[in-house]
Amino acid sequence: MRKTTKLSKKTLLAAAGLVTAATFALSACGSGNDSGKPVAEVSEETGSQKAATVLDKPFEKPDLVLTDTHGKKFDLRAQTAGKPTLIYFGYTNCPDVCPLTMSNIAVAKKALPKAEQDKLQVVFVTTDPDRDTPAVLGKWLKAQDPDFIGLTGDFATIQGSARKLGISIEPTQKDKKGKLVSMHGTQVIAFSPKTDGGYVLYGEDATVDDYTKDLPKLVRGAKP
Repeated sequence: MRKTTKLSKKTLLAAAGLVTAATFALSACGSGNDSGKPVAEVSEETGSQKAATVLDKPFEKPDLVLTDTHGKKFDLRAQTAGKPTLIYFGYTNCPDVCPLTMSNIAVAKKALPKAEQDKLQVVFVTTDPDRDTPAVLGKWLKAQDPDFIGLTGDFATIQGSARKLGISIEPTQKDKKGKLVSMHGTQVIAFSPKTDGGYVLYGEDATVDDYTKDLPKLVRGAKP
């Protein structure tokens, strides 16, 4: 089971005028209680039903060096520089949201022209590094898309980088039934190839159709 908090809206008074914003609270797969802490402040048109939310202030890409599925060091900032990049934090033992999210992106990616598929970087960073070894990650991601990048490493490092992107994750722990679960935010963040800033956010409700419609724009660094 998982608990998902709803979006809460507040009105901010800025120098340029009145701005409507939405605050995303922790949404987790697994079991447990949400932290209730806001993780990102975003702009949103009133009444908009878009899956994509364009951030007022893009996130800086984390200066994160982890281990990829081949056991080699992967410098996230350096190796995805100037490339359209989607980043998601999750774990391979997740029963629902993580595999669905990656599957949705994989299906949508296949709809892109080959040249654009080659440009797009999809990075899955584990929130459960003790179990998600490079080999485990590699096998799991291969079933989704063999070109997806899987990263694992020190939990504290991963947690700190996620926090800089407004995503909360907690150490893997046992639920009431004794099952190991990883509590984590389920947002996908898209980084622009033009600025390397994380400028678009997707929640777990984003569908294959949403990604299929938006990926061509994200590859160009345009707003969906």
